[in-house]
Amino acid sequence: MRGAFVEWGLNIPPLLVTFQFNPVELARSRSLWFGPENSTPEYEGEPGSDKTANTGRRTSGRTLRDFHQGASDLAEIQRGQTVRVQEETISFDIRLDATDKLEEGDTIAGLYGVLPQLSTLELMVQPKSAGLLGAPFDALLGFNEQGFSFTRSRNPPMILFIWGIKRMLPVNINSMNIRETEFSTMLDPIRATVSVSLTVIEGQNPFHAYTRLYKEATSALNLAGIESIANVVIPG
Repeated sequence: MRGAFVEWGLNIPPLLVTFQFNPVELARSRSLWFGPENSTPEYEGEPGSDKTANTGRRTSGRTLRDFHQGASDLAEIQRGQTVRVQEETISFDIRLDATDKLEEGDTIAGLYGVLPQLSTLELMVQPKSAGLLGAPFDALLGFNEQGFSFTRSRNPPMILFIWGIKRMLPVNINSMNIRETEFSTMLDPIRATVSVSLTVIEGQNPFHAYTRLYKEATSALNLAGIESIANVVIPG
């Protein structure tokens, strides 16, 4: 089974990249902001930045430290502190290599190397109206400033990150770094590594709900090892 990026929606032309080699590592992170009830942070940084991963020391009211020191017990702290959970970020490398297809005599690989995959990945971060085909497709579908368009070409593509049958996530591609490492005689890239950083779009959408359901179900399976709690010292 292979991972993939798939464009969601009835879009023309569709965008799809199946990973030639599955990434060997996924780095996932989620920042949280803690604060006393009814307090707000003085700043909101980008997901994954140091400003969002704070302990609530900078708020518009009293600090989290003051609240902790003034509480009489843990139950009061649990009732009184709130948390803001940032959307999850995922980063990994995609490796592309046309060597095998070149040895097999593949025509497209011979003419373009891995350029078709790279081009598709690059188009996934750009509104379709920014391309040469954007205006003709808008005109074909009758798009105007007040009208309706299936492509919504002024907006960035909505991308689904498919990672097996248990994780299907709508994402924003925050960054994309491409390293082309080998070229043909026509200087088309034969090998490349693409480093991507994603933000998972959470909330009321079926893909996130589906993945969340699987997460809750697999968490319940963790209770199968409940007998191991006998080796844990829990203060009374």
